[in-house]
Amino acid sequence: MSLEQGLNKILIVDFGSQFTQLIARRIRELGVFSEIISHKKIKLKDVNNSIKGIVLSGGPLNVYQINKYSFDKKILKLDIPVLGICFGHQILSKLNGGRVKQSKHREFGLAHVYKKNNSLLINNFFNDSKSKKVWMSHADQVSKLPKNFTVVASSNNSKFAIVEDKIKKYYGVQFHPEVTHTENGKKLISNFIFLICKIKRNWSAKDQKNQLIREVRKQVGSNKVICALSGGVDSSVVAQLLNKAIGKKLFCIFVNTGLLRKNEEIQVIKTFKKRLKMNLIYVNAEKEFLKKLKNISDPEKKRKIIGNLFIKIFERYAKKIKNVRYLAQGTLYPDLIESKSVTGSQTSKIKSHHNVGGLPKKMKLKLVEPLKLLFKDEVRKLGLELNLNKEIISRHPFPGPGLAIRIPGIVTFEKIKILKEADYYFIKALRDHGLYHKIWQAYAALLPVKTVGVMGDNRTYEYLCLLRAITSEDGMTADFFEFKKSFMQTISNKIVNSIRGINRVVYDITSKPPSTIELE
Repeated sequence: MSLEQGLNKILIVDFGSQFTQLIARRIRELGVFSEIISHKKIKLKDVNNSIKGIVLSGGPLNVYQINKYSFDKKILKLDIPVLGICFGHQILSKLNGGRVKQSKHREFGLAHVYKKNNSLLINNFFNDSKSKKVWMSHADQVSKLPKNFTVVASSNNSKFAIVEDKIKKYYGVQFHPEVTHTENGKKLISNFIFLICKIKRNWSAKDQKNQLIREVRKQVGSNKVICALSGGVDSSVVAQLLNKAIGKKLFCIFVNTGLLRKNEEIQVIKTFKKRLKMNLIYVNAEKEFLKKLKNISDPEKKRKIIGNLFIKIFERYAKKIKNVRYLAQGTLYPDLIESKSVTGSQTSKIKSHHNVGGLPKKMKLKLVEPLKLLFKDEVRKLGLELNLNKEIISRHPFPGPGLAIRIPGIVTFEKIKILKEADYYFIKALRDHGLYHKIWQAYAALLPVKTVGVMGDNRTYEYLCLLRAITSEDGMTADFFEFKKSFMQTISNKIVNSIRGINRVVYDITSKPPSTIELE
């Protein structure tokens, strides 16, 4: 796919920052295409005429660890505007003759920056106020500016919080404008794109839809394509995009693992087979999955069992469709980044990815990955352009292994049945109270703990239900949603009084980090 072909863009050189994806997203939100490349991979030849600006990201290194980072200084001599963020700001200064040293006082968290001089970069950034709150995350700082650099803004701890070389169009900020904690940070990025790089908006869901349909038709031709449809946002958008592009040459396989939310299989069939008239193959594999999961409590084993069985069943039914040459997948841009195919950054493995399956290699099919240059929020906008229901597009994330990882310990039919009901009541309550779209992800879980309760005159000994609802932008960090006491009382009473098997409800108020969003 060449979705970005012919577009002017901003190139982001990644030095391993946890916020690099946010930089790309902020630029795209402003209607301009951005692309991430690792500092280890970028070459002078990669910087072509389509690149109108370069952003140097933050990172965990310091500028004197020359053996651990690489960057071709010649790239800075191409008369292309450069914005350095945090570590990128320090690199920009050092490579131009400035000095960087360890700070006497580290800055992590909120700080105030104060305007010193005018600059295009801070046009309407301060909004007539003396200072702005920004998000700092650094232990080193620029101690001496290169020749011809001037100070634009300072903080109490960083004299050179914003700097520029107006002639060479070099700009550096010690803080992170891409994070929401920085006041008006998006305005600063906007100024760099539109006032300094002078790029026009070129990135919209409508443009993406039309281009992707053309690209799919070109790639696939008259051949058949199969697609694993789960009913989630990514697979739904892929399926509808291919449906618009190639119609009846698309065959979707929907595997019901028995680990889906209540009535989810009915909704998928109703939407894709009946309303959108797609070729949909429905497979009820509930018994197969439960049999394989019998007496399995280890979360990693659960994931592997579910993933492997999913592929096996998918292959079984895919082989029944003759002369298939392509497999469509909902790979997103973050998937490429996290797999190191884009950045090459070092990341720690927390757990296996939630998404089930992967490419069945022995099927020898060619991949169709139309979403691979898009972020999640862009996929949602594209889905709306493709006339998918808002209810599908706005759904909370749901893990590939499904309810299996929301039942810590051994999974049984009884537990799944109980959990489906609890989750249904929780999500319904969120919708009824107008809270669903204020929350990034919410779910019920069934803990492997039984507690004593009293109902009427009888003693009960039943499961404990955990509720989780978080706010987030991208799932990288998350905080719990603050419900009113009355809502929590209402939903707790509803679950306990309506579901046999639960006599106690608790609410998870742990943020990420240190916790994760899912339990397993």
